[in-house]
Amino acid sequence: MIRPPPPVRAKNFRKAAVDPMKIQIVKNAASLPEGYALAIPLFAGNLTSTSPSSALPSDLWTEIHGWIKRTRYKANDGDFSHVRILIANRATDVLLLGCGSRDQAHAGIIRRAGGRAAVEARRLGVTTVVPVFDTDRGAQFPSLWIRAFATGFREGTYLLRPSKSASKPVQFALLGAAKAIASLQKDVEYGFAVGTAINTVRDIANQPGNQAPPRVIADQAKALAKAHGLSCTIWNKAELKKQRCRAILAVGQGSHEEPRLIQLSYAGRKKNLRPLVVVGKTITFDTGGISLKPAKNMEWMKFDKCGGMAVLAFMSIVASVIKPDRPVIGILTSAENMPGATATRPGDVIQSRNGKTIEVLNTDAEGRLVLADALDVACELNPSCIIDLATLTGAANVALGRPASPIMANHDALRNALQAAGEAVGDRVWPLPLYPDYERMLKSPFADLKNIGDGSAGTIIGGTFLKAFVRSDIPWAHIDLTSAWEERATSFGPAGATIFGAALLANWLESSGGSAA
Repeated sequence: MIRPPPPVRAKNFRKAAVDPMKIQIVKNAASLPEGYALAIPLFAGNLTSTSPSSALPSDLWTEIHGWIKRTRYKANDGDFSHVRILIANRATDVLLLGCGSRDQAHAGIIRRAGGRAAVEARRLGVTTVVPVFDTDRGAQFPSLWIRAFATGFREGTYLLRPSKSASKPVQFALLGAAKAIASLQKDVEYGFAVGTAINTVRDIANQPGNQAPPRVIADQAKALAKAHGLSCTIWNKAELKKQRCRAILAVGQGSHEEPRLIQLSYAGRKKNLRPLVVVGKTITFDTGGISLKPAKNMEWMKFDKCGGMAVLAFMSIVASVIKPDRPVIGILTSAENMPGATATRPGDVIQSRNGKTIEVLNTDAEGRLVLADALDVACELNPSCIIDLATLTGAANVALGRPASPIMANHDALRNALQAAGEAVGDRVWPLPLYPDYERMLKSPFADLKNIGDGSAGTIIGGTFLKAFVRSDIPWAHIDLTSAWEERATSFGPAGATIFGAALLANWLESSGGSAA
């Protein structure tokens, strides 16, 4: 008999990822202690102009300017340069972070610059980074960009496999008098809180399938909920049967690891408001089932749970940072898709929770099955709107690549608001249509609909399938994640889960209050 692996308990979360980073204050550049480095985001173009901030002494900028001229530094997006300059007779590291053209810059570039600052600081042995933001003239660095830089910096401190020698993350300090930078400090604190939530959940998301099956994800979600004062309800196999979640059960029936549906709830200060419901696909490992995936690169399918991981991080931000008036509910629908003797077969017909029957033509299109039941659960909660996130289709990467994830919706205002929120934090999404014409591609002679189309418009077909399980009077949006993980370390962070979408949802909730109107 094959026995499941022992659970990995939430108590194994790394403390460094959970603890908020302390923000220090340095009054002027001349008083920088040893081990501190200045980090200066710069825009391409007129690099020979005045100092990017009045916080920098003119003679210091003159030296930096000289270095820029000698090295022909352009400050294009991703460009990095390191220079050591004498400040008060002490050699100080200065990190120049290229952000490209100011006219074409966006929050994603600034967020990556923050991550690059943390990564390079660790490489250079710097203990504390002191950013210099151009906030003096014409709001060159608006508030949202400060938040994005801080979020990226916090993300850049994350270590996939920390060692004792690198157990302490690079620290952060602000330059200027405390009163003068009060608003700046608030933005940095907000960005750090978002980055901390993301880093905490990365520890869960990066766990492989043998260490984090659905029951373990449920344990960890429960622990996270307890830490943030959220209520948590978990449906095991018996409860899923009772709740008629037959599509979720069908996906998980080929594995000895039973599926779970996890619901985390934030009560809100005004309980008369309809709740915002966010749903995340949480497939802990996806072999494709009987429709087995190719062996090459299948190891990355431990990240098929990243939609649910974004929901976990978002819920912790809701409870610890935003604390909105509106109730917020996060649903993670978790299963392991395996080709066991009891697995769902191609051609099987299953009945979803809302009564619609589904002909399963490809068991590798399993994410839409687990989401079908979860979306029906969400509809019963009388929500203000529903947003789901999922690593649903490989076709999404074909359509848009990694720079943006597709978004589809039955409500234009909700889709547009989410797109704007993503632009503001660096989680960019781009709309695809859900024309009624696509619904014909899901017609089945044996069931209400089939789970795949003819191979064309794969991402849109996935969204069209999900739309069939959402009441038409409920605003709904679906985000098909294309950059949920990095296969190798980047210049701004480590390999592994990115938790794309959590910052987007947080910014949207803060700006909209959780209403689709």
